[in-house]
Amino acid sequence: MLDELENEQDEQELFEHLRIVADKGQALLRIDKFLMNRVENTSRNRIQNAIDAGSVKVNDKVIKASYRVKPFDVITVVLPDPPRDTEVYPEDIPLSIVYEDDDVLMVNKEAGMVVHPGYNNYTGTLVNALTFHLNQLPTLPGNTGRPGLVHRIDKDTSGLLVIAKNEWAMTFLAKQFYEHSISRKYIALAWGDIVEDGTVSGYIGRSLKDRRIMDVYDDPEKGKWSVTHYRVLERLGYVTLIECELETGRTHQIRAHMKSIGHPLFSDESYGGDKILKGTQFAKYKQFVSNCFSLLPRQALHAKSLGFIHPKTKENLYFEVPLPEDFRLALEKWRTYGDANNQN
Repeated sequence: MLDELENEQDEQELFEHLRIVADKGQALLRIDKFLMNRVENTSRNRIQNAIDAGSVKVNDKVIKASYRVKPFDVITVVLPDPPRDTEVYPEDIPLSIVYEDDDVLMVNKEAGMVVHPGYNNYTGTLVNALTFHLNQLPTLPGNTGRPGLVHRIDKDTSGLLVIAKNEWAMTFLAKQFYEHSISRKYIALAWGDIVEDGTVSGYIGRSLKDRRIMDVYDDPEKGKWSVTHYRVLERLGYVTLIECELETGRTHQIRAHMKSIGHPLFSDESYGGDKILKGTQFAKYKQFVSNCFSLLPRQALHAKSLGFIHPKTKENLYFEVPLPEDFRLALEKWRTYGDANNQN
C-alpha cells in the first residue's frame, strides 16, 4: 500500500512542460527528429536523454527513441519541476502604434525588443507592453504566454506586427497566415552584388552545428517548407538593397535563405554577416565597414509592409512604415561610398 502511494505521488509530481499535437499531414518521423524541429534552445542529446528518462510521452504513454510520430499524435514532455509561471505581467513600455481599432492593433516594433516572453527574456517584451496597453489579449490553445500574437519577427528585426485584440480576430488572422494570404514585405541589405531578382526555397530546420540558427535543407524530414521571393532595389557594389516577400513565415527565414545563396544580411552576427565578406583589403575600406557596423549593430532587416483582410469589416488593409534611423544611416553611408568610388 505504501509503495502504491509513493508511485501515485511520483505521478502527481510530474508537470507538463510542452504539449504538441501532430497535424493531419504529418509524415512518419522519429520522435527525436520531430522534437528537434519544434523545441527551441535544446540539443538532440538532451531530447534523447529526456526520451530515455521517460519524460517524453505520446498519447500519454512513454515511448522509445525509435518511435515514429504519426498524424494527430499528442506529444508531451513531462518533468518533475513545475514549468515557469507563464502569466504575462504588464509593463509600461512605450509602443509605436500605427493603427488600432476594436479588433486589431498594428505596431512598428523597434529593433532590440523581444516579441514574447521566453528563455532568458521574461520581461521587457512586446507582449509585456501590450498587456499594459490593453485590458485583455486573447489566448488560444497552443498560444500560452503569447497572447494576441499570430506571428512574430526576430528581436533585432524592426518593423510591422499585427496583434489580435479578441479571439475572433485571432482565429481569422491566424487562418490568413496559415493559408499564406497575408502580404508581407521586408527591406534587407545583403552582402554581395545581386544581379537579378529571384526566389529561394527549401526546408528550414535547426542547424546541426549550431542550434541557435537555421539551415536550409532539401530533405522534408529536416525542416518545414519555406519560400522567399526577393527583388533588387539598389545595387551598391559590395552590398545590395533588396525587397523580400514572404510566401511562408519560418523562423529566421530571410536570414537563412539569403545566407544559403551566398548573400548573408549585412551586420547579421548569427549568420556571418558581421564580417567583411566583399570588398577590398584597404584599411580605409575596413574602417568604413566598421563604421557601418557601429551604426547598424544588428541584421539589416526591416518589416516594411503588411497587408491582410480585416476580421470584421473584411476590408483589405495595407500598412507601410519607413526604415528606422540606424538602417537609413548605414544605407546612406553605402550610397555615399559608392558615389565616391564611381567618381574616382
